Amino acid sequence: MSKDPGLLPGRLGLAGSRIPHADRHGLLWLEYGRLSVEDGTLRFVAAQSDLLDAGEYAIPYQAVSMVLLGPGTSVTHDVLRLCARHGVLIAAVGEGGVKSYTAPPMGQGRSDVARAHAERWADPKRRLDTARHLYAWRFGRVVPHRDIETLRGIEGARIKESYKLVAARFGIRWEGRRYDRDNPTAADLPNQAINHAATFVEAAADIAVAAVGALPPLGFIHENSSNAFTLDIADLYRVDLTLPLAFSVVRAYLDRKTDNLERELRRRAARLFRQEQLIPKMIQRIKELFDVDDRDGGA
Repeated sequence: MSKDPGLLPGRLGLAGSRIPHADRHGLLWLEYGRLSVEDGTLRFVAAQSDLLDAGEYAIPYQAVSMVLLGPGTSVTHDVLRLCARHGVLIAAVGEGGVKSYTAPPMGQGRSDVARAHAERWADPKRRLDTARHLYAWRFGRVVPHRDIETLRGIEGARIKESYKLVAARFGIRWEGRRYDRDNPTAADLPNQAINHAATFVEAAADIAVAAVGALPPLGFIHENSSNAFTLDIADLYRVDLTLPLAFSVVRAYLDRKTDNLERELRRRAARLFRQEQLIPKMIQRIKELFDVDDRDGGA
C-alpha cells in the first residue's frame, strides 16, 4: 500500500527543527527500509517499525535539509547523486542518534553559522566571550571571571561535586572519575557507564553540529581536538542528562534488571534523546550561541 504523508515525522522530534537553509524545513529520520529514487523523487520502502507502518513513502526532498539514516536502512547510488545535486545532506547514525557514523560537509546550504563560528573563534576577545557564554549556560548564571583557566577550574569543581550528588541520588558508590583511554573497560562500573553515556551524547552533538554547518575543530572551551566544538556542546548536558543516564543504568545493573551495561545505556539513551528532543535543543543552542536566526530564511 502506498502512503504519502508529506514530510515524515522525525523520530527524534527533528521535523520541527529549523536549520540554516533558506527554503528547507528540517531533518528527517529513517530506519528499517530502503531509500531509492523513483520518477525523480525519493521513495522509502519501510518495514514495520516503531516509527513507520510498513509501506512505501514519497519524500519531498525539496523540503528536507538532512536525512538521518538509522539502523536497517540501505540507500542507492541514485539517492546520493540526487541529494548531492540538490544540497540534501545524508548522515548515517545509530538508533535514536546515539552514534554518528558519518556526517556530510555543509553541502550547498547557507554558511551563516560557519562564518559566525569562524569570526568568533578568530578574535581572542570574542572567543573568550563565547566561552563565557557556554559556561553561563552550564552554571545557570553569568560569572564575572574572564580568565579561561579560572572558568575551567570553577567548572571542574562543579562537575566533581555533581558526580557525588548524582551518584548519591541513585545509591551508587563513587570513588572518583577514572578513565584509561588505552583500556576503558578497566574502569569500575560507574566510570564505564559515564564513558558510554558521554559517547552517546557526543554523537548527538556531532549530528547537531553537522546539521547547522558549524566547524567541529574550532572549540571555545575544548582545544586541540578535531571535534572540540562538539565537546563544547555535549558538555552543556553533562550534569542534567549524561550523569543521570549513566548512574540510573548502573543502578539497574546492580539491581539485576539488566545484564549488559552498554546495551541498556544505548537503549535508554535512544529513548531519552527522543523524549527530550535533545538534538533539536542542541541545534537551537548553537544558533543562539552564534546569533543566527534562520526563520523565514533570514540570517
